[in-house]
Amino acid sequence: MKKSVVIVAGGKGVRFGGELPKQFIPMNNKPVLMHTIDAFYSCDKSFNIIVVLPENHISLWTDLCDKYSFTTPHKIVKGGASRWESVKNGLSCIENNSIVGIHDGVRPLVSANLINKLYIEAEYNGAVIPTIKVTDSLRVLDKTNQHSFAVDREQYRAIQTPQVFKSDIIKEAYNMPYKETFTDDASVVEEYGVTIKIVEGEDMNIKITSAKDLSIAELLNSRV
Repeated sequence: MKKSVVIVAGGKGVRFGGELPKQFIPMNNKPVLMHTIDAFYSCDKSFNIIVVLPENHISLWTDLCDKYSFTTPHKIVKGGASRWESVKNGLSCIENNSIVGIHDGVRPLVSANLINKLYIEAEYNGAVIPTIKVTDSLRVLDKTNQHSFAVDREQYRAIQTPQVFKSDIIKEAYNMPYKETFTDDASVVEEYGVTIKIVEGEDMNIKITSAKDLSIAELLNSRV
């Protein structure tokens, strides 16, 4: 089946303390988002790559592509007011009878190994997400935020992207009205009535949300 990916890149970069959104900040030799796009293209050059950007970031992205001579094939789609709307806009460009992943624009270190594993699983199971074990001890606060109690961390997993689905499943799921309980794409698909298969993710597949994350990603990227 044809493979596609919707890369959602709508972050504002507030935690970096500057005006440049985090997906456009240089990581080693080029902006973070270019690394993310190249991760999928390097995995399989037949990938249909859709990048969803806020309308006011599109001209900046075009300028960056010129500056860095970035020619990896991809299509730009205008985002919405929320991540949910942005994903929905991106899915409008996806062919039926294909496999599609939804990926964070600021997860540039996703490996070909993980991508291939997820897409193979999705073709057989319809909906699959990568997860990693929680290594820190966890406590839950009560409603007053004054008291807490320990929980078994073995019952919890941290969720990564890409979350990968058969196109008919994810497109139909996103035709449902939005709910506050939609925390990610898997939660939308679960509401639609499809069981999500969980597979092991990768520790290196980090999401860049702060300057510290960027420093770690640069170090990891330089070792690849």
